[in-house]
Amino acid sequence: MTEYLWRLPSRGDGRRANPELRRRGGFGGPAPATPATDVRPGRFGPFDDLHQIIDAAELNGLDGVLAPYDPLGEESWVVAGGALRATRHARVIVEFHPAFGTPVYAAKVSATLQRLSAGRLAWRLVVDTDPADERARGDRVGGNERYARAAEFLTVAEGVWNAEPVAGAGFRGTGFDYAGEFYDVIDGGFRGILSGLPFPEVHLTGNSAAALELSARHADVHVFTETPDGFTDDLAELRRRAAGHDRLVRAGLELPVIARETEAEAWARVERQWRELRPDGADTSARSLSDGRWAGFGELGYPQDIGLVGSYEQVAARLREYAAAGVDSFVLSGHPHIEEVHRAGEHLLHLADPAGRVLKEAIA
Repeated sequence: MTEYLWRLPSRGDGRRANPELRRRGGFGGPAPATPATDVRPGRFGPFDDLHQIIDAAELNGLDGVLAPYDPLGEESWVVAGGALRATRHARVIVEFHPAFGTPVYAAKVSATLQRLSAGRLAWRLVVDTDPADERARGDRVGGNERYARAAEFLTVAEGVWNAEPVAGAGFRGTGFDYAGEFYDVIDGGFRGILSGLPFPEVHLTGNSAAALELSARHADVHVFTETPDGFTDDLAELRRRAAGHDRLVRAGLELPVIARETEAEAWARVERQWRELRPDGADTSARSLSDGRWAGFGELGYPQDIGLVGSYEQVAARLREYAAAGVDSFVLSGHPHIEEVHRAGEHLLHLADPAGRVLKEAIA
């Protein structure tokens, strides 16, 4: 079954293309007159808005949500913990950088979240960030060393996880030892109630040789982004590398989506947002790739430049084409988030994945 996830906002939300004009979630505009923790009747903080989006994603049949890493936005681990608490079935992917902490600490936090959420947490590591972000974090690891560190991070995290405890003992016996370039662990590992839990599914990204090799060795899912020429060559290279390690890595794709009842309605929505930012510039057709893809999403505040625009039937057909090419995990996004989650759940997903999205009545 194809998996559909929703990317949560990290800096507020709203209908406007200009992020500074969005009011939901506490980002944009003037500083709030009341603190975010104001509990007086009628007052709501930024997490109330996030929880509405999370609830909408679960109620509309999406498989889960992604809490994105954003140096200038909400902390993804806190958002992910809130999302797990607010849902019953949705998977939650926390996106974070390996410099977040030691792999032992990340594993400890994750083991607790897995225990409290019945194993619904997944990881998405951000390895390739810009130099300004690295300096702001106080991180001295750059270049391809970032991928070497990420490989050690995952090796150590999996090593201390102890997914197969001795029956009745809660621990395998001897602890986990590791001596590497970036991490050293002596007699590590979880005992008792934090052992024996499912290790988070690992999602990785990137299209460089180092990124694809890291995924070939460690990823469960490699998430691609669209390019004007597509990503099929990178997918073929990933599969070749993974086969060399006797592994199979699933393919994911992250896409912004603007879908409406008709193609004209969808493009009208794009045009309104585009004109807000570029009132006198070229029209939106200049960024069209002529196959339902549009390369202007980045300027509208999305993390990706290329996404899908069209009627529900047209966008669904394109998603089915991606699935036929080997993609079985999609991360969709759109703003304002609550409205677009409902549109995706009510009008799009059952067309894109009819076998997996139709409710089936239980037979007694």
